[in-house]
Amino acid sequence: MFDPQTLLLFGLASLALTATPGPDMLLIAARSAAQGRMAGLVTYLGVAAGSITHALALALGLSQLFLAVPYAYDIVRYIGAAYLVFLAWQAFTGHDSFAESTGKTERKRSMMVIFRQGYLSNILNPKVALFFLALFPQFINPTGGSVVVQIMVLATILNIVGFCVNFSVVLLVGSVRSFTARAKTFSNWSRYFLGTVFGALAAKLVFDGQR
Repeated sequence: MFDPQTLLLFGLASLALTATPGPDMLLIAARSAAQGRMAGLVTYLGVAAGSITHALALALGLSQLFLAVPYAYDIVRYIGAAYLVFLAWQAFTGHDSFAESTGKTERKRSMMVIFRQGYLSNILNPKVALFFLALFPQFINPTGGSVVVQIMVLATILNIVGFCVNFSVVLLVGSVRSFTARAKTFSNWSRYFLGTVFGALAAKLVFDGQR
């Protein structure tokens, strides 16, 4: 299906892409600073699940919709921006999903909410779909077996590399937070920082809308 050279090249490309600070890394770092390592890790898992969904959309040809129907791109873009603004408002107002959870059941529910937020922030960004559409075909071999399987293999490699990079970010930011977690001032400011990140990502989607 893939020769070792192609896999190595894609792995290096994935490392270069995931190691470059971008919206996903910023969101994961901000969440780690605001709510700790586990929240940052769960945010990444949500983002990774979004990447898998984009890969499936590419495999099924749905990503082509953004090229064929320009309005579809804008509709998804504005929905994503509105969702990020909503998350920013929740962060600034101290919504439960941005507060520390104490009970086991409450903590589990909070992690599910964080996962969903990471997933939706990724899936509602049409630029990710176009990124997959531009990158993956360069490594696909039409005569090398199922294209769908090839796409999913590449998506898995991308997520494995992304996990290694972002887990390092989670550990680093989480370590800094562990020294200051007891300070109420830091807790408030880290939440405001997370809200600012959501707001900035929303603005980027709206004003940087070129495909």
